[in-house]
Amino acid sequence: GAYLYYFSPPQTGGGGGAIAALDALGSPVTTDSWFKTHKANARDLVQGIKGDPTYLIVNEENTLNSYGLNAVCTHLGCVVPWSANDNKFKCPCHGSQYAADGHVVRGPAPRPLALAHVQDQDGKILFAPWTETDFRTGEKPWWA
Repeated sequence: GAYLYYFSPPQTGGGGGAIAALDALGSPVTTDSWFKTHKANARDLVQGIKGDPTYLIVNEENTLNSYGLNAVCTHLGCVVPWSANDNKFKCPCHGSQYAADGHVVRGPAPRPLALAHVQDQDGKILFAPWTETDFRTGEKPWWA
């Protein structure tokens, strides 16, 4: 009853395990608000699945990319910033680098950045778990 409810509160979000992308203040991110400040090739952080910092990506067609990238480095868990000048993610902690799609281009990171599906549902941006094959490696996702 109440004991279980306290330790396992109800989850918010849409069907299929999708949850709202949240801004730094914890408010849902809408497509209208996102595109007011983000143009083609933009990458910026929001709160994603399990509250992890996750990149929302605007592609060259000025639409949301179909996947987001978890910003937690697979080496030791630092948050990996995007370097627009170098067109890659560069971890400041130990030098790992990831391509624009999140695959490792320089270690010591052992695995690519985790993926999440991005959906626009009635103007709200949602993340859903990525459980199918990782298109970058052709393997089962290590994070699922």
